[in-house]
Amino acid sequence: MNKLHLSLIASVLFVSCASKNSPFNEDDGLSVFNADTLKKHISVLASDEFMGRMPFTAGETKTVSYLQEQFKQMGLEPGNGDSYIQEVPMANILATAAPSMQVKSAKGTFNLKAFDDYIIWTDKTDSSISLNDAELVFAGYGVVAPEYNWNDYAGLDVKGKVVLVMVNDPGFWVGDTTLFKGKAMTYYGRWTYKFEEAARQGAKACLIIHNTAAASYPFSVQQNSFNTTRLKLDNRGKNIPNCDMIGWIPEKISHQLFAAAGYDSSLLVKANQPGFKAMSLGLQMSTTMKVKASFNKSSNVIAKITGTKRPDEVIVYTAHWDHLGIGRPDQSGDSIYNGALDNASGTAGLLEMARAFKQMNTKPERTIVFLAVTAEEQGLLGSAYYSANPIYPVNKTVANINMDGLNRFGKTKDMVVVGQGQSELEDYLKEAIEKTGGYLSFDTHTEAGHYYRSDHFNFAKVGIPALFANSGVDFEGKGKEYGKALENEYTRKNYHQPSDNYDPKTWTGDGAINDLKLLFTIGRKMGFETSFPKWKEGSEFKLIREKSNK
Repeated sequence: MNKLHLSLIASVLFVSCASKNSPFNEDDGLSVFNADTLKKHISVLASDEFMGRMPFTAGETKTVSYLQEQFKQMGLEPGNGDSYIQEVPMANILATAAPSMQVKSAKGTFNLKAFDDYIIWTDKTDSSISLNDAELVFAGYGVVAPEYNWNDYAGLDVKGKVVLVMVNDPGFWVGDTTLFKGKAMTYYGRWTYKFEEAARQGAKACLIIHNTAAASYPFSVQQNSFNTTRLKLDNRGKNIPNCDMIGWIPEKISHQLFAAAGYDSSLLVKANQPGFKAMSLGLQMSTTMKVKASFNKSSNVIAKITGTKRPDEVIVYTAHWDHLGIGRPDQSGDSIYNGALDNASGTAGLLEMARAFKQMNTKPERTIVFLAVTAEEQGLLGSAYYSANPIYPVNKTVANINMDGLNRFGKTKDMVVVGQGQSELEDYLKEAIEKTGGYLSFDTHTEAGHYYRSDHFNFAKVGIPALFANSGVDFEGKGKEYGKALENEYTRKNYHQPSDNYDPKTWTGDGAINDLKLLFTIGRKMGFETSFPKWKEGSEFKLIREKSNK
């Protein structure tokens, strides 16, 4: 027998063995992905006609209708019984702040100017809210973290007072890996946590000191939402504490407040030291705001493909459909926050993902769920509601794969995992990308706390392994520096700005399709497995999952 015959037999045997080991063809579903289809969805969702996709507006009505229609046309089943909708009860709160805040000190009285010197709002629905000579207390980072032996509120009574705290957490500035997670932000560094903890402590108000590096975005991002409507989950009748006022001040204003109290900015440095003691600044603050609240229901849109063998086990793909609507005009006069990248792209990717799974020749054995959530921009509200009111049991949810901002440009050699070392989903993606000749890279801006800033986080909080992977930066033929420059330019110029528009001349789509195929590949693999991916040792979510499985 000659070498050619031996080679042919070996090839046949290899293919035969591969077929037996894998229940699907490795190319099944991949050829369905299409850049033109993806870009069409983005162009529609990010068009002015959809008015920035703000919940409780005509933009929501158009968006939800579009998503339902697309799922129906693909032949996907409704994901919530016989409905494609999960209603999310929310409060719509318009807090209009007075133009100034009075600050009294032993040295005299001065005023801070709203918008320029601070921005404030409320999660309460009272018709009017006021601070009347409320005492100002500096509480460092405003963190209570027993596992890190850290308590900024130790021995401190802040009931009825204004708490001034720093953004991020103690490891950020020092770079000491023994302090929390060093430069990598923990949930204690997130602004949402600061307000929650201040409320638990009984504070009347909480102001966060903004720093661009520590927050990972400029103060202008906060200013864009000043005196505009904000959404929160409708928690009427629930015993959930809230401060009367919450907001931000620029770091330079904190220096002014410290000086008025007889201190200097070295307090910001001292707050990084273990054992730092919070202190009253001897200042009193006064201001008011008028509040108008209404209550309504927004919509998560959900569809599914029922598994052929284990339909009770589900893999959930998510993307948030909402953005910021119509707001403050930019220098060009544009006031529509179209949110093309953030997150018309991810929502379009969700539709393309659903189409690929639906057209597979061999249907997954587990159920695949496609969930477009509302109000991510308002504090991850849609996913928070789903996680608290899951349609599919938490302990039967295999994993969550989240898409928030797809690659606008060409293909990259890498894909970036946010939250390195959290779960085995990272290993799934590593295997998938290396098969294509690429490589896995990791978020280099861990100080920004991106793992706690998109919808996958709410799945993680209830113990479901959750993957958040961003576009890579190592562009084919152009390298990493080119990719990093694009990333920085977007953050500086377009993030949460009216300029986040779809540009058919520069959005190639092939990079996004490449990334979607990778996320599809790992979901497809899990769709035929019997095992469940796990959290890794050291993840703060590992114990939660173990408890939910008991």
